[in-house]
Amino acid sequence: MMQLKPKAKRIKEPTIALINVVFLMLVFFMIAGSLAPPLSNSVQLVDTQDLDGREPPDALVIRADGVLEYRGAELTDVEAYVERASIDLPLDAVRIVPDRALPAVALKKTGDALRALGAKQIFVVTERGLQ
Repeated sequence: MMQLKPKAKRIKEPTIALINVVFLMLVFFMIAGSLAPPLSNSVQLVDTQDLDGREPPDALVIRADGVLEYRGAELTDVEAYVERASIDLPLDAVRIVPDRALPAVALKKTGDALRALGAKQIFVVTERGLQ
């Protein structure tokens, strides 16, 4: 006669531990997601997607070939910018809009010349700043 072997017992997987881990993750993401308070419903944000990006009117524009422009007029050097701009505004904060292809050395020279002529702060306006 044939003898039957007893069936091996199946080991139960600990599903309680898995449920605990999932629950802890849920609680963590609920807490982490609510750190920033929601924006008030009474505030409507400004829509800027239809605005044209352009340089500020008082900015010194530097083309790729190093030619300086101020309000559409070509300038001979940084001193000419200081003479024209000082009529409209003080040299506390100068905005420079360089062309993407302008070498960094030329931008640095312009910044150094502006500092030597009395500019206290120099801001470089970038594409992201114009958006």
